Amino acid sequence: MASKSSTDGGLMETVKTVVFALLLAGLIRTLLFQPFWIPSGSMKPTLLIGDFLFVNKYTYGYSYASCPTLFGTDFCGFAKGSDERLFGNEPERGDVVVFKHPVHGADYIKRLIGLPGDRIQVKDGILYINDVAAPQTEIAPFVEVYEKQGPQQGFPRCANPRPALGGDCVKGNALETLPNGVVHEVLNIEDSRADNTKEFLVPEGNYFFMGDNRDNSVDSRFSQRGYNPGVGFVPAENIIGRADRIVFSAAGSALWKFWDWRSDRYLKAID
Repeated sequence: MASKSSTDGGLMETVKTVVFALLLAGLIRTLLFQPFWIPSGSMKPTLLIGDFLFVNKYTYGYSYASCPTLFGTDFCGFAKGSDERLFGNEPERGDVVVFKHPVHGADYIKRLIGLPGDRIQVKDGILYINDVAAPQTEIAPFVEVYEKQGPQQGFPRCANPRPALGGDCVKGNALETLPNGVVHEVLNIEDSRADNTKEFLVPEGNYFFMGDNRDNSVDSRFSQRGYNPGVGFVPAENIIGRADRIVFSAAGSALWKFWDWRSDRYLKAID
């Protein structure tokens, strides 16, 4: 029979192990990689609802946004407003980036389109950067099943008339080439007010983001004012990290439903 002292010692070692593991996990999450689950279709077809990925945090360095938010507490909120980052490199146009929403602080993921000093405008669905069009080449439409998607169980938006449940949901698809040579897909569902915007001048220390699903993305084209604020310009300090690779992807309503995982998206690079 074990003595009380040995039992207490074993309990203390267990507590130490758990605390150490939590601290190590917190350190990794703060300095290296942060898990992220795609909750919406704003980045289709690059990212699908249910894609699970790790955000590379050390590439861009660190700011208040690098610290985890747990139980509604922003542990590095005291540093907000410094507009500085420690170490790392500047984000590049075309990167897929996770950042904190400038108004309500939720984590968003979009593609970096505008750098400080850039003039950004969308005319007839074509992106213009400093008065130069980012050319689009039409490719085969993006087709997905018309069914409920993800934990929110919402239906996708389609360019074709509403299909029957289980039918094809079709969207126009094109390859867009950014000035630095980054090529990525963009979707077109309909002619919307976001297809024709005013010209935006990106302030110093800020960035301009857009979703690849251009007609279904709340991004920098929309004002930060209102009941459901858009993203507007994103301060450099709000950037969390770069999304480089999908780990796996769950097509169902929850990550743990492994029978719904998409086998063609394991360790898929994000372009």
